[in-house]
Amino acid sequence: MFKNKNAIITGASRGIGREIAYQLASKGCNLIINYNNSEKKALELCEEIKNKFKINAYIFKADISDEKEVENLFNFSINKLNKIDFLINNAGICMDMEFNDRTVSHFEKTFKINLFGVFNLSRLVGRHMKNNKYGKIINISSNNSINCFYPTSVDYDASKAALNSLTKNMAIEFSPYVNVNAVAPGWVETEMNKDLTPDIMEYEKERILKKRIGTPKDVANLVSFLISDEAEYINGEIIVIDGGMF
Repeated sequence: MFKNKNAIITGASRGIGREIAYQLASKGCNLIINYNNSEKKALELCEEIKNKFKINAYIFKADISDEKEVENLFNFSINKLNKIDFLINNAGICMDMEFNDRTVSHFEKTFKINLFGVFNLSRLVGRHMKNNKYGKIINISSNNSINCFYPTSVDYDASKAALNSLTKNMAIEFSPYVNVNAVAPGWVETEMNKDLTPDIMEYEKERILKKRIGTPKDVANLVSFLISDEAEYINGEIIVIDGGMF
């Protein structure tokens, strides 16, 4: 499906990002696997997909909150792959704590990664795509951006709500050649949720019509569809994928 296409995936060494990378590679897409802390996991993923799917893949360490490192990531990607067809803005951070313990510095850290980093990389890649008259950008948002569930994640919720707005603005800015959409998952089985107790997870499952927690593959399936030719007429949308959560 994606033979001879090239993608950058941020935060791709684990969780949702890793599954997206694996799925795109299985469909013939060449990859830039961005990571910040998990170098070993990024290397393992890179070698596995290169050997199994015979695609070109490279890892690159970059802190998405750092504007210079984002620029380095873009330049590295162009140098290695020449053109970028897909950008998956997956890197994100969530720091749960009591509402009254939250400070402005917590908001700043969250927004630098979840919003400003997406803007900085998308600005560079989007301009490149528009010049090439082709491209797909997917932002990984959250259903928290639409329905607030717990004030303990107030900064995360606000950053993802802002990301939804950024998605729609980028769809306008890069039109008509670049599609920009956001995927908004609910609960997903990732390391971000590994510290939650079984009781909490059971409670959350009961609030989901499908009666199960989502998997990274569920999200990757949607991302793959949105960057495919079959989704050519979907643009500027925020698509919730949470199993029906109430």
